[in-house]
Amino acid sequence: MTFMERIYLPAVLKGMAITLSHLFKKKATIQYPEQKRPMSEVFRGLHILKRDDQGAERCTACGLCALACPAEAITMTAAERKPEEKKLYREEKYASVYEINMLRCIFCGLCEEACPKAAIFLQNDVMAPASFEREDFIYGKDRLVEPLKLN
Repeated sequence: MTFMERIYLPAVLKGMAITLSHLFKKKATIQYPEQKRPMSEVFRGLHILKRDDQGAERCTACGLCALACPAEAITMTAAERKPEEKKLYREEKYASVYEINMLRCIFCGLCEEACPKAAIFLQNDVMAPASFEREDFIYGKDRLVEPLKLN
Protein backbone atom coordinates (compact mmCIF):
# COMPACT_ATOMS: atom_id res chain seq x y z
CA MET A 1 0.00 0.00 0.00
CA THR A 2 1.46 3.33 -1.06
CA PHE A 3 1.52 6.44 1.06
CA MET A 4 -1.29 8.02 -1.04
CA GLU A 5 -3.50 4.96 -0.53
CA ARG A 6 -2.82 4.99 3.19
CA ILE A 7 -4.13 8.56 3.54
CA TYR A 8 -7.20 7.63 1.39
CA LEU A 9 -6.44 10.32 -1.21
CA PRO A 10 -7.71 8.29 -4.27
CA ALA A 11 -10.96 7.44 -2.43
CA VAL A 12 -11.46 11.06 -1.34
CA LEU A 13 -10.87 12.32 -4.90
CA LYS A 14 -13.26 9.71 -6.31
CA GLY A 15 -15.93 10.78 -3.81
CA MET A 16 -15.43 14.45 -4.67
CA ALA A 17 -15.80 13.64 -8.39
CA ILE A 18 -19.12 11.88 -7.73
CA THR A 19 -20.33 14.81 -5.64
CA LEU A 20 -19.38 17.34 -8.33
CA SER A 21 -21.10 15.28 -11.03
CA HIS A 22 -24.40 15.43 -9.04
CA LEU A 23 -24.24 19.22 -8.83
CA PHE A 24 -24.95 19.52 -12.56
CA LYS A 25 -27.70 16.89 -12.84
CA LYS A 26 -31.41 17.77 -13.01
CA LYS A 27 -33.01 17.94 -9.53
CA ALA A 28 -35.29 15.02 -8.66
CA THR A 29 -37.39 17.10 -6.28
CA ILE A 30 -39.52 20.20 -6.76
CA GLN A 31 -40.58 23.02 -4.44
CA TYR A 32 -44.16 21.86 -3.77
CA PRO A 33 -46.70 23.57 -3.44
CA GLU A 34 -45.18 26.52 -5.32
CA GLN A 35 -44.24 24.22 -8.22
CA LYS A 36 -46.50 21.42 -9.39
CA ARG A 37 -45.78 18.58 -11.74
CA PRO A 38 -48.13 18.10 -14.71
CA MET A 39 -50.88 15.54 -14.10
CA SER A 40 -51.20 12.43 -16.20
CA GLU A 41 -54.08 12.39 -18.70
CA VAL A 42 -55.56 9.35 -16.95
CA PHE A 43 -55.30 10.80 -13.43
CA ARG A 44 -58.49 10.45 -11.36
CA GLY A 45 -58.89 12.90 -8.52
CA LEU A 46 -61.70 13.99 -6.24
CA HIS A 47 -65.33 13.23 -7.03
CA ILE A 48 -67.86 15.88 -7.97
CA LEU A 49 -71.65 15.61 -8.15
CA LYS A 50 -72.76 17.52 -11.24
CA ARG A 51 -75.74 19.82 -11.75
CA ASP A 52 -77.79 20.15 -14.91
CA ASP A 53 -78.14 23.34 -16.99
CA GLN A 54 -80.85 24.72 -14.68
CA GLY A 55 -78.71 24.18 -11.58
CA ALA A 56 -80.58 21.13 -10.26
CA GLU A 57 -78.69 18.13 -8.91
CA ARG A 58 -78.47 15.30 -11.43
CA CYS A 59 -78.22 12.49 -8.86
CA THR A 60 -81.45 10.52 -8.50
CA ALA A 61 -80.21 8.27 -5.69
CA CYS A 62 -80.50 5.13 -7.81
CA GLY A 63 -77.58 3.60 -5.90
CA LEU A 64 -75.76 2.16 -8.91
CA CYS A 65 -72.58 4.04 -8.00
CA ALA A 66 -72.62 2.51 -4.51
CA LEU A 67 -73.22 -0.96 -5.98
CA ALA A 68 -70.41 -0.56 -8.50
CA CYS A 69 -67.90 0.63 -5.90
CA PRO A 70 -65.58 -2.31 -5.10
CA ALA A 71 -64.29 -0.57 -1.96
CA GLU A 72 -67.82 0.18 -0.64
CA ALA A 73 -66.83 3.78 -0.14
CA ILE A 74 -70.14 5.33 -1.19
CA THR A 75 -73.20 5.51 1.07
CA MET A 76 -76.45 7.32 0.34
CA THR A 77 -79.93 7.81 1.64
CA ALA A 78 -82.74 8.45 -0.84
CA ALA A 79 -85.58 10.87 -0.22
CA GLU A 80 -88.66 12.12 -2.07
CA ARG A 81 -88.60 15.59 -3.54
CA LYS A 82 -91.14 18.05 -2.16
CA PRO A 83 -93.00 20.37 -4.58
CA GLU A 84 -91.08 23.43 -3.36
CA GLU A 85 -87.74 21.66 -4.06
CA LYS A 86 -88.40 21.20 -7.77
CA LYS A 87 -85.61 23.61 -8.75
CA LEU A 88 -83.07 21.88 -6.52
CA TYR A 89 -83.46 18.30 -7.74
CA ARG A 90 -84.11 17.10 -11.29
CA GLU A 91 -86.10 13.93 -10.51
CA GLU A 92 -88.66 13.01 -7.84
CA LYS A 93 -86.02 11.07 -5.88
CA TYR A 94 -82.78 12.57 -4.71
CA ALA A 95 -79.96 11.69 -2.35
CA SER A 96 -80.64 13.43 0.94
CA VAL A 97 -77.36 12.01 2.27
CA TYR A 98 -74.50 11.19 -0.07
CA GLU A 99 -71.11 10.38 1.40
CA ILE A 100 -67.85 9.11 -0.02
CA ASN A 101 -65.16 7.82 2.31
CA MET A 102 -61.97 8.95 0.62
CA LEU A 103 -59.91 6.66 2.87
CA ARG A 104 -61.67 3.66 1.30
CA CYS A 105 -61.95 4.99 -2.26
CA ILE A 106 -59.47 3.52 -4.71
CA PHE A 107 -60.31 6.08 -7.44
CA CYS A 108 -61.13 3.33 -9.94
CA GLY A 109 -63.86 5.36 -11.65
CA LEU A 110 -66.46 2.56 -11.65
CA CYS A 111 -68.97 4.88 -9.94
CA GLU A 112 -68.58 7.29 -12.84
CA GLU A 113 -69.17 4.52 -15.38
CA ALA A 114 -72.19 3.12 -13.51
CA CYS A 115 -74.09 6.41 -13.20
CA PRO A 116 -76.94 6.52 -15.77
CA LYS A 117 -77.55 10.25 -15.19
CA ALA A 118 -73.90 11.37 -15.60
CA ALA A 119 -74.11 12.82 -12.11
CA ILE A 120 -70.76 11.78 -10.63
CA PHE A 121 -67.36 12.47 -12.13
CA LEU A 122 -63.80 12.18 -10.98
CA GLN A 123 -61.96 15.44 -11.56
CA ASN A 124 -58.62 15.18 -13.28
CA ASP A 125 -57.03 18.19 -11.62
CA VAL A 126 -58.06 18.11 -7.95
CA MET A 127 -56.43 15.88 -5.35
CA ALA A 128 -57.68 15.17 -1.83
CA PRO A 129 -56.01 17.56 0.59
CA ALA A 130 -53.93 16.11 3.39
CA SER A 131 -55.28 15.98 6.92
CA PHE A 132 -54.62 14.31 10.25
CA GLU A 133 -58.32 13.77 11.09
CA ARG A 134 -60.37 10.81 9.75
CA GLU A 135 -63.53 12.93 9.63
CA ASP A 136 -61.93 15.20 7.05
CA PHE A 137 -61.94 12.33 4.54
CA ILE A 138 -65.70 11.67 4.72
CA TYR A 139 -67.01 13.86 1.91
CA GLY A 140 -70.68 14.77 2.14
CA LYS A 141 -72.88 16.65 -0.29
CA ASP A 142 -71.57 19.95 1.05
CA ARG A 143 -68.15 19.15 -0.44
CA LEU A 144 -69.21 16.97 -3.38
CA VAL A 145 -71.96 18.91 -5.15
CA GLU A 146 -70.78 21.23 -7.87
CA PRO A 147 -71.20 24.88 -6.82
CA LEU A 148 -73.95 26.86 -8.53
CA LYS A 149 -72.79 28.89 -11.50
CA LEU A 150 -73.55 32.57 -11.20
CA ASN A 151 -74.57 34.22 -14.46
